[in-house]
Amino acid sequence: MGNPSILQDYTRTMSASKLQESGEVRIAHTLHTKEDEFVFERRKTVFQSLQELKIYCSEDAVPNIALLGSGGGQRAMVGLLGSLVQLDKAGLLDCILYLSGVSGSTWCMASLYQEPDWSTKLETVKNKIIRRISGPGVRWGNALAKLKKYYYGKDHFSLTDVWAVMIVTEYVKEIDECKLSDQWDQHNKDPFPIYTVIDKQYKQCKDEKDPWFEISPLEAGYSLTGAFVETSSFGSQFDNGSKKKLQDEMDMLYLQALCGSVLADGDEIRKFLWQKIKDFFEHLFHIMQLEMFDEIRKDPNASHAENSYQVLMDLVNMNLTVLNGKDPSALDQSIRKTLNDPNASHAEKCYQVLMDLVDMNLAVLNGKDPSALDQSIRKTLNELSGGKHMDFPTEKLNLTDKQAAKLCIKQYTKDMCHNLRSWFSFWPFDESIPSTLLKSETRDYEDTGLFMNSPYFSVLRKERNIDLIISLDFSDGDPFMTVREAAEMCEKLKIPFPEVNIPSEDVEKPKDFYVFKGTNTPTVIHIPLFNVVNCGDDIETWSNKYRTFQVPYSAEMITELMEVAGKNISNNREKLLEQIGAAVRQKGHN
Repeated sequence: MGNPSILQDYTRTMSASKLQESGEVRIAHTLHTKEDEFVFERRKTVFQSLQELKIYCSEDAVPNIALLGSGGGQRAMVGLLGSLVQLDKAGLLDCILYLSGVSGSTWCMASLYQEPDWSTKLETVKNKIIRRISGPGVRWGNALAKLKKYYYGKDHFSLTDVWAVMIVTEYVKEIDECKLSDQWDQHNKDPFPIYTVIDKQYKQCKDEKDPWFEISPLEAGYSLTGAFVETSSFGSQFDNGSKKKLQDEMDMLYLQALCGSVLADGDEIRKFLWQKIKDFFEHLFHIMQLEMFDEIRKDPNASHAENSYQVLMDLVNMNLTVLNGKDPSALDQSIRKTLNDPNASHAEKCYQVLMDLVDMNLAVLNGKDPSALDQSIRKTLNELSGGKHMDFPTEKLNLTDKQAAKLCIKQYTKDMCHNLRSWFSFWPFDESIPSTLLKSETRDYEDTGLFMNSPYFSVLRKERNIDLIISLDFSDGDPFMTVREAAEMCEKLKIPFPEVNIPSEDVEKPKDFYVFKGTNTPTVIHIPLFNVVNCGDDIETWSNKYRTFQVPYSAEMITELMEVAGKNISNNREKLLEQIGAAVRQKGHN
């Protein structure tokens, strides 16, 4: 099975070759021409909105306002929707120039931007979204078909594809195959959307200063470095600034998985994922029985497939049993009995090799000696092959060199799967690892929540000239972590940002509205989701009820959470107007 936490890993996309200012790669600290044009027109809309709000100014003094949605899984998805609905009712939505999100907030954004000019009909769009996310999920047959489509349609199939199909669809309740770049001409009346992730390698390298990666309908690239490609080409291979190999643009389901792939380590998450795996295999075996029975009967190596299935389900149930604090010994005995069956077919033996391979990979990643598992695999494969030569490395792994060990186990896994395929006709895929994946240098991207759970740096690009940031924080835990981290990082990178001082007593009992100002910096409004104003003394109760990872919310929970999030806007309408007015005056004086 492997450790479910590896699902937080990555997708492989842009070439790691040094980007040059030529071909399709744009190296510049300027906005895309079409974004410039959009901003020019959108500021006219903001100007009209300010007039209606009785905030009078010249067109040059119109402030650039960015709305940020933090991560937080489905809590962020629903919370952002509730906040936007109230911004619309308060007459403030048309004041927003940019809408930027990470993780769960991007799930809300993806749903909104399905609808052309969604901000002009938000009540209708809201009802449509609520009906969908509170309704039935994606059917397993459709999910399996989508997973197969990802696998065979991509050069670089990754665990993000699995995360998209098995987990993200559980919350968004749809398979959205639209492309982000196709939305560009449909949203002239909406804020400019920015989806944000981080570069995994940059994050891990302390010398690098720009892990922040943004994706808009126009282009995708590094926010602070200023290196971009057209969004329609994101995922293609580049060399020396020129596109060498075209890859189809990711669809919106995959984009939501890329932005929202973070996993925490709690037992509740493990239980949820193991239950999903169990459901997956139950459905898969059901399909095999119904749709593949004739083919199975033709395969002499596929007898006793039920035994393989039984072992698989016992393993899943063992994990669930242990996580629930119960004794798994009966399931352990069931597995041992099945695997020791003298009548075990090729199916059981192939399955045993598969499980040993998973354990070997985990052993190497944990710096442990996998030689015993290696011997088990060799013994089983010799039985399967009748003693024929096996073309995989025999040297002992050097566990002191972690990188070499990982490369060795990758090749080992590839060769093992190749042998399994040749002996077992129902091995599910043609190759365990696409050959192009082993040859290509790539960049890895992941959920920004793994680094900083808010998309500040997408709007802190100097060329975007942001005057006012409204940060909606749907994070779990410390309600001020995102704004503190942004301030600390900006100080390190010498990016203008106001000083952030939080009274110690507010950490446990946050208020619903904070304003941070500085000299020659944008003003930052910080709004924690759960606070003493909308939750009273029950902040912890609300937080426990709406955890980041749990089964999808019911219709009642969705409505309730939207109302709570909306109160943070409706209760502070006058304060928001005051800060917008202050931004106008400040810009008029500059």
